Amino acid sequence: MYSYVLYCLKNYFGFRLESGWIQLQTLKQNVKNPKTLYDEHSPLWDLLKKEKKPFDFLANIEKTLLQFDLSRNEIKVYLHLARTGTQKARDISDALSLHRTETYRILRDLEKRGLVSCIWDKPIKFIAVPFSDAYDILIKTKKVNIQILERKKKNLVDLWSSIPKQKTDLEIKEIFQIFEGEEQLILKANEISSKTKKEICIVVSDMELTRLYHSGFTDNLEKISKKKVKVHLLTNNSIKSQFLKEKIGMINIKHISMKSEEMPNFILADNQDLLFSIKNSNDNQDSGLSKKEEKNSFLCTNYSTFINLFKLLFTNLWKQSSLLETD
Repeated sequence: MYSYVLYCLKNYFGFRLESGWIQLQTLKQNVKNPKTLYDEHSPLWDLLKKEKKPFDFLANIEKTLLQFDLSRNEIKVYLHLARTGTQKARDISDALSLHRTETYRILRDLEKRGLVSCIWDKPIKFIAVPFSDAYDILIKTKKVNIQILERKKKNLVDLWSSIPKQKTDLEIKEIFQIFEGEEQLILKANEISSKTKKEICIVVSDMELTRLYHSGFTDNLEKISKKKVKVHLLTNNSIKSQFLKEKIGMINIKHISMKSEEMPNFILADNQDLLFSIKNSNDNQDSGLSKKEEKNSFLCTNYSTFINLFKLLFTNLWKQSSLLETD
């Protein structure tokens, strides 16, 4: 009987010890592999998965903040602090799987830029400036940097003019320039429209028209239309384009029965300057880039053959079009 009791106790405590050992190993694994901010099984994911495409929202915010010369890790640290509140550096490091030294460096850099504040406690804690205020700080900093560069322009131009240049007899007649990205497109489109004297012809999809509207390009079109410049704008018919017609306030806007993705995108001014999209949809598929990641490319030229072809294209499209009506 006694031996049987010992046998039962041995089995019971052996099982308990083995179970405890398994639990201990599980805890060690959890410590070695902490959940990150963007882990599918993290608390943040549980909070956001009810929303529509939570990662798309975060990706859009990150993409915008990258334009302010912030690194991806700096953006992740700031967004983590902005969403979770006051945190210790160690907790931030664990949550984002960053090295402790790297985390402290990022926090110091964010503090210098006015995006993070330090709370003197034991240990020291950090808190993020509210997102709206942080965005304003980034914009103002960008503007200050631009003003500094503008003030340097005169000195740099004078310096450049003082450098001897080799004379050339080459006469430049026809020019080709390739631009990439929305910013370059807007700059060139505004440059072309500003120097237009007689007529400007624009063919854009409702998506591109939205970008041009928010960039202020359509405001420039309204200004030159008041100077007796003929403005012809052609787009596809959609709720978006109808809405923009009301906002733009221009009369000579027509639509054509084409899908947005099938629309050519080009600007032709005074039969002298041509800016058109050279985006190749097949290239995007081969590269695996999404529509949000791809960068549109545009070619600007005064090459007469190209200009005549696009003028003919515009004339034919314009004849097939109808006035864009709003509901």
